[in-house]
Amino acid sequence: MIGKRVALSLLLALAVGARVADAATLDEAAERYRPFAIEGIGSALAGARDLRERAAAKDLAGARKAWLSARAGWERSEVFTAGFVPELDALIDAWPNADSGFHTIEAKLFGTGQTDIGPDADALVQHLDELHTRLRNMPLSPQGLLDGTVRLAYEVGESKADGGESRISGTSLDDMRNNVAGVEFAYRTIFADRLKEVDAALADRVTARIEALKTIVAAPDLPHVNVRALRRVSEELVITLQAASAKLGLRRSTLEAQSR
Repeated sequence: MIGKRVALSLLLALAVGARVADAATLDEAAERYRPFAIEGIGSALAGARDLRERAAAKDLAGARKAWLSARAGWERSEVFTAGFVPELDALIDAWPNADSGFHTIEAKLFGTGQTDIGPDADALVQHLDELHTRLRNMPLSPQGLLDGTVRLAYEVGESKADGGESRISGTSLDDMRNNVAGVEFAYRTIFADRLKEVDAALADRVTARIEALKTIVAAPDLPHVNVRALRRVSEELVITLQAASAKLGLRRSTLEAQSR
């Protein structure tokens, strides 16, 4: 009996040690993601500042181009925005009922051809600048980043497959491409190596579905996107990433955004 207790204690100690090691490994990997997050929001901020200047000069074409540039940096960063900074995410990218942020400006620039967006552009710059500053010291937990990766993978196939949120500017396909790029970078930077160690077959399935998504959104334009395949592969990626949660020593990711 004593021998069994000792063996059980050793097994428990090994299991706890493995979980601690997993957590430390993923914490370090999450820090490697930080420069990418800073770069993405920095790009969005630079675009927003240029947008403000172009709009003030009544340069509609230049303002539209700057909006597109800012938008690309933001879409690559959506892995963490909703979960870690939900209040700023709502101010910057609320949709479909947007009272501020990208989509309020989009409606004016691309919908009615207005450049009279001074207060909206000021607010967008302010909120992106605040986020850019907070990113330098904000804790980035592996759990929160995996949750964000799962949510964004689902969003690509669900809410963006039928034309997406940037209908007025016509950039929904670019939104999806940047989202998939963000998903891929987060997975490869933070989770891929560890998942390969504990379940190589599952890691291969995740990679295969990311590659499939990249192929689908590489379509020449939105009408040529295979929406049925996009939704199917998106859902499959969500399921495989959720299965990876336990393998990585994390809670099963859900589709509900919670502040981390």
